[in-house]
Amino acid sequence: MPYAIRVEYAQDRKIRERNKTIYRLAHWPIWIWVFFLAPGPLTFDLFAHGPRKGNFIWLCFVLLGTGVAGYYGQLPGVEPQPYILRFCEDKPNPLYRRICYTFAWNALLNFALLNLAGLAFAALAGKWYLQQIYAYAYFPLLLILVICGFAGILPRVGKSTKGEGWERRYFYGAVWSVTTAQALLLVLWKLLPRSQAGDLFKLTTFVMMLASVGAAAAFGLLPRTRPIIPGELMVAD
Repeated sequence: MPYAIRVEYAQDRKIRERNKTIYRLAHWPIWIWVFFLAPGPLTFDLFAHGPRKGNFIWLCFVLLGTGVAGYYGQLPGVEPQPYILRFCEDKPNPLYRRICYTFAWNALLNFALLNLAGLAFAALAGKWYLQQIYAYAYFPLLLILVICGFAGILPRVGKSTKGEGWERRYFYGAVWSVTTAQALLLVLWKLLPRSQAGDLFKLTTFVMMLASVGAAAAFGLLPRTRPIIPGELMVAD
């Protein structure tokens, strides 16, 4: 069957029955970052004013929690062996995967949406209210995403892993587009003057980067954004 986008076939991929130690260690910082970002206003304060005592205390809790979870194989990619072996299999999605990917979606969507709202308001009204936006909107959005995760609405957070071959591409597509756009926005924030024209340029660049990288991911042009068509035994990160 022909596809309009690039795809991968499970039988063409190398089977991995165990995760090497270096592979498991390489995935740990991902989840440190995901949960470190969870208290949004504290994270906003970090980028706005630099590290403070609260950031250090929270980082210690995150290091301890993710370290223990990783040691017992309760973080995606940090398991002793891959959990998903057959992409078409209707297999229960473990609770730790559902929690981790729910907060990963929060790290992607919540910050992107709030930064977009702050940029749009600054570009149109000429005033910055980003700190207030984070203070009042971050936790309601987090609650909505947690509810969506609990209901299994978000990709990779469902009760079953049956759609993993397609859902992984939505997740990695969001990672590519949001991470790239946020990194570029941080550079522009440091380089450009605080003016309405500068804010409009930041907003335009941010939206264009989200759209262009998102489009590339949608067509499967970026790593891990091609759907995996079920076939032989295979693994997923």
